[in-house]
Amino acid sequence: MTNTAKLSTTALALGLLAAPALADPMPYTHGDRSFEGYVATPDGTARGTVLLVHDWDGLTEHERTQADALAADGYIAVALDLFGTDAVLEGFEDYRRETGALYADREEFRGRIMAGAEAAAALEGTGAMVIAGYCFGGAATLEAARAGMDMAGFVSFHGGLGTPEGQDYSETPAPVMVLHGSADPVSGMADLAALMDELQSAGVAHEARIFGGARHSFTVPGSNDWDPDANAGAQAAFREFLAARF
Repeated sequence: MTNTAKLSTTALALGLLAAPALADPMPYTHGDRSFEGYVATPDGTARGTVLLVHDWDGLTEHERTQADALAADGYIAVALDLFGTDAVLEGFEDYRRETGALYADREEFRGRIMAGAEAAAALEGTGAMVIAGYCFGGAATLEAARAGMDMAGFVSFHGGLGTPEGQDYSETPAPVMVLHGSADPVSGMADLAALMDELQSAGVAHEARIFGGARHSFTVPGSNDWDPDANAGAQAAFREFLAARF
């Protein structure tokens, strides 16, 4: 990892904002719905492009902060919106409604991820892309992997790890990294082991970093599960993964 990457990763672990050279909204559509992502662009030639998928509460300051830190490290970072600009997101019931609808309609789920990826691919300077996500976004990243989306890598931060009936990783084109807490009550160690077995059987390069005692949302400052040490380790592992892909 470069010194610049180490500095910005430390800043992110402490919850500090690293301002990108440029940040812009990215409007796009899928079907009859409108979406708006967030694009953070580095100063100078980009090292690669990273797509970020949000937690179950939608695209928030958490994802924008992550995107800004990636831009400070030299990546074009695009935080996708999977719920749409007209989605009402005021509390747990709203979050359950939006995520539940996509879990129940995997074709729509994949379509929205692909629409965001295509919008990102149309931006100036983008090339090969890695997709990563948090919690719900981690599940979305694994959905993209099972769908065989053309990515250079797939990274799940404390995501849902289960594989829906009828799906597998036979078409996954690139390595998968899982960054997970050993005390995660949503997807436990048995789920992680099952996923590793699936990836091994499918011949997909894979890696898991397990953070002892970390719970579900350990990367989210202000959450009950916030764990600065686990977050710092996960961010460092993420940067190592990106450096190997680009």
